[in-house]
Amino acid sequence: MSDPQPKQPITRHSPSRGPGSPDVWGIYEPDTGSVQYVCADPATRKAALIDVVWNLDPCSARLSTDSMDQVLDLVRRNGLTVEWVLDTHPHADHVMASALLKRRTGAVTAIGEKVVEIARLWADLYHLPQAFDPARDFDRLFADGETFRIGDLDVRVMLSPGHTLGSITFVCGDAAFVHDTLMQPDAGTSRADFPGGSAEDLWQSIHEILSLPGDTRLFVGHDYGTDTRAEPRWEATVAEQRATNRHVRDGTLREDWIRLRKQRDARLPLPDRMLAALQINLRGGRLPPPEADGHSYLRIPVNRF
Repeated sequence: MSDPQPKQPITRHSPSRGPGSPDVWGIYEPDTGSVQYVCADPATRKAALIDVVWNLDPCSARLSTDSMDQVLDLVRRNGLTVEWVLDTHPHADHVMASALLKRRTGAVTAIGEKVVEIARLWADLYHLPQAFDPARDFDRLFADGETFRIGDLDVRVMLSPGHTLGSITFVCGDAAFVHDTLMQPDAGTSRADFPGGSAEDLWQSIHEILSLPGDTRLFVGHDYGTDTRAEPRWEATVAEQRATNRHVRDGTLREDWIRLRKQRDARLPLPDRMLAALQINLRGGRLPPPEADGHSYLRIPVNRF
């Protein structure tokens, strides 16, 4: 019996629509269904990298930089300069490449300020009371409503809790990076059952995102295909989401969606990388300090989930 063919990464370019509109590239990471983004100012060629993956084999606990290397190769081929390394939240399904990217590019790393609360929650779950210090491990902790620039483009931070209590959305001109809130219209919405998550909060966050102008390009954090669509997708406009999202199209009742979300979440398994990934991600993409033998080790809570 022959070995299965490896799944291949896919890259797509969503071009700038004119002044104030960024170029966006999505680079699909097939093992976790994650989408990594490059958001660039066409005028200055300055860029931000968003939610880039440090690949982890959950069977061997071996890390590799294949996905990060693909992103940096795209940056080089397009003559971009990386100013920011951004994460929308401490991911449960993949390891963030932020610390490695900072070493490679010298760019500023950033995440939402409520990661401090997430770190306290998981320090208790891992029984590692002194392990996590986001203020030490990220250069910037963004508050809701804070702004910054990618080149000459203004970016606004929106607090978008629900999937986690500290998830944030980045709105750059006519592009918004909405992470694990919405999925593609034919797939619906994201789960809200991790520690600190809330379906009620996620409903509110989704509708704040859907209040953006109708032509805003929404870039989601994941796609797994559907029963009728194998090819991954990750871009749809606000208008398309409002008209056709299978979970939250216009006219959907809050109570109906919350009931559906909780029923679906109760049947979902934990991501296979979650308990490893969060120990690294809450350190800004750094491994635990090496022990006496020179190796790092991860702690796995038993019977906590």
